[in-house]
Amino acid sequence: MIYPAGGDGTRIVLDVDGDADRLPVARWLGLAAGAEPALELLRPRRGVPLLLEHSRGSLLRPGLRGHRLADAGAADSRDIAGRSWSTAFVPTGPPHEDGGRLTMSAADAAAGLELRTDLEALPGGALRLRHVLTNTGAQPYLVDGLEVSVPLPDSCTEVLDFTGRHERERSPQRSPINDGAWLRESRGGRPGLDSATMLIAGSAGFGFGHGEVIALAVAASGNTTMSVQRSAAEGPMLTGGELFLPGEIVLRAGEWYATPWVFVIASDAGLDPVAAALHSWQRTLPAHPRQQPVTLNVWEAVYFDHDLDRLTRLVDLGARVGVERFVLDDGWFRGRRHDRAGLGDWTVDPNVWPHGLTPLADAVHGAGMQFGLWFEPEMVNPDSDLFRAHPDWVLAAGARLPVLQRNQFVLDLSHPDAFAHVLGQLDEVLTGNAIDYVKWDHNRDLIEAGSGRHGYAPAARAQEAGYYALLDELRGRHPDVEFESCASGGGRIDLGVIQRVQRVWTSDMTDALSRQLIQQWTVQFVAPEYLGAHESAPTSHQTRRNLPLDFRAPSPLLGKFGNEFDQT
Repeated sequence: MIYPAGGDGTRIVLDVDGDADRLPVARWLGLAAGAEPALELLRPRRGVPLLLEHSRGSLLRPGLRGHRLADAGAADSRDIAGRSWSTAFVPTGPPHEDGGRLTMSAADAAAGLELRTDLEALPGGALRLRHVLTNTGAQPYLVDGLEVSVPLPDSCTEVLDFTGRHERERSPQRSPINDGAWLRESRGGRPGLDSATMLIAGSAGFGFGHGEVIALAVAASGNTTMSVQRSAAEGPMLTGGELFLPGEIVLRAGEWYATPWVFVIASDAGLDPVAAALHSWQRTLPAHPRQQPVTLNVWEAVYFDHDLDRLTRLVDLGARVGVERFVLDDGWFRGRRHDRAGLGDWTVDPNVWPHGLTPLADAVHGAGMQFGLWFEPEMVNPDSDLFRAHPDWVLAAGARLPVLQRNQFVLDLSHPDAFAHVLGQLDEVLTGNAIDYVKWDHNRDLIEAGSGRHGYAPAARAQEAGYYALLDELRGRHPDVEFESCASGGGRIDLGVIQRVQRVWTSDMTDALSRQLIQQWTVQFVAPEYLGAHESAPTSHQTRRNLPLDFRAPSPLLGKFGNEFDQT
């Protein structure tokens, strides 16, 4: 069968009429453009099951990696675990469509597992896929990994992905596809500054406007894994899913786990149609930004030196040059005179703001602008009232604290009391002040991310869920507030978070020349109206390079235009 049956976007050909004792095999993935490939012509081609199984002869990385716990009281340690470690799923009925989504169900009765695979065609021409695994057995089942796989045509001989660092995100790297696995993992609890972002396999020398291309991305904001795999016996393929720390996913009887959506986009004209497909889908999202206010962020103008007179002068100057949103960055909350204290204490500092933020907010609104505020809700400094009261709320792997990064730890959002504390403080600030916009930062990786509430078991995935829940709750309570995703710049830009925010901070690099390279590749993944891009100071705060205004000003117009330097 061909899914979707019509249209000119990405399509997949599934062999569901062959051997009824195995999962459907994907014989082809690409652009049909109205022409329907004949299945009988495709059957001789090497197919790829959407879930790789060792039991079907695959020697590549299995799509499901896990095992079942047995009797913990057994005398022989080999009788405690290691059951149902290899599956042989059998379809339990024909594929069916419901509301445009194609669903296929299978089970392995001996292993005590059920599998559902969903496929959905999206506006713009992309496909997304996911697996849902249910434990039908009596004993717990530990999931070490569950990934979707899709076939590549033999013509795809190169792979493009990305790496990077602070102030140099989305740096492309290209290599040939060889036998074995090219595996990219994010292990920092966020995609990261060196995120692979997506895997793009293509014909030799593919570019923006030419070449056959298949791209894959995982719609998650935490730990993920993607790979290109090939062996002499099995054709090339792309895989994607979440990356689990040991013991993060344990399914008890009747419990289930769903992978994140894995996006797949095909093109016969290079990279541009891949970007267009993602942009078109993003423009249908409920959270898509309908307007693009010109933003002035005063971080590089004042840093931690908050003075009402100086800031109101910046308000006046910003209004004169057309600024539509004024953002007060880091430094407004209790004890935050530098980056070594205050995170976690989200109340306005009376020593700096004796009358609260109201005088500044009134000045901003009086000038016809929106007022924005910076937060870093998932973090805590050792020098804070919150940490002194609740050191047990820090993510850690045991009694020892994890290594400090940027003088801060990560607050355990899977702990209900910690979650309620942060939600309450942020809600109070947003309720008590006329805030139109939140810049939400995340300035360190999750290292040894365990929850003390559960014996310091790994909690990176629970932290991601807590982040989504916190953001969603605040959006629900404050529907008129727009949110930006920032993580030391572009460390949390992904297809999961883009469904919840109106803006992303592309990079802390505001040097216009360096920024053009970052924006060029980030727009491959995210529509330009999301990409915060600011005009910088005449002498860059990052590179110390001097660039003229007629170069610094047009460069940010390629994204969501703003200003970052001291207007005085």
